[in-house]
Order: sequence, then structure tokens, then C-alpha cells
Amino acid sequence: MESEKRLCLHCGKPIQGRMDKKFCDDSCRNTYNNQQNALSTNLIRNINHTLRKNRNILEALINPGEDLAKTTRDKLIRSGFNFKFFTHTYQNKKGNQYHYCYDFGYLELEGDWFLVVKGKE
Repeated sequence: MESEKRLCLHCGKPIQGRMDKKFCDDSCRNTYNNQQNALSTNLIRNINHTLRKNRNILEALINPGEDLAKTTRDKLIRSGFNFKFFTHTYQNKKGNQYHYCYDFGYLELEGDWFLVVKGKE
């Protein structure tokens, strides 16, 4: 009985070896899997970059040795802050909702002012 010729999923070359082998070598396997995961990997990388940037902007607003600061929406936007991205929220007993980027957060105040806080964890 003649066996069916198996071809590499990436380059299409004939495969020799085990029956369940899908790729001719490690390079083809790695390239194929990297291409399959590229869209989700790039999305996650871009989101993490934005979150890290937001966190660094908030951190820079707080003076060393202090736990909070005030700033305006305009200053945050000019720094490149993206309000759509944050890691989690926290609602205190008064009902104020803080948005956090990892360990730094902000609370929207009246008149386009924001209170920037450093997490205590």
C-alpha cells in the first residue's frame, strides 16, 4: 500500500519522518505559528504599550514622596494619555469611581480636573 505524500504546512515541501509530523523543520514550524498568532500578539502588544504609557504619565505627575496630585484633562491629553485604556476600577465608600493603570489611578473631579493617586498595594 502506497502512503499518501505529506507536505509541510508552511512551505509545501514533502515531509519525511513520523506520520503525525506537519512541518519539514523547526524554522517552518516557528514561522507558521508566528504568522497564525501575529494579529492577536500585535493587538495585545499595542494595548500593553498604551497601558504602560498611561501608567508612566500618571506616575510622572506625582512628586516623589507623595501619594497624590491634581492635574487637568488638557495636560493629560497633551501628554498622550488615552482615557479608553485602564486596567481596573475601584469605587470607594463615597461612591467615587477611580480608574487605574496598574498601580496609579485617577478620579475625575469637577471642571475637567483629575485627582491622580498612587495605589497602596
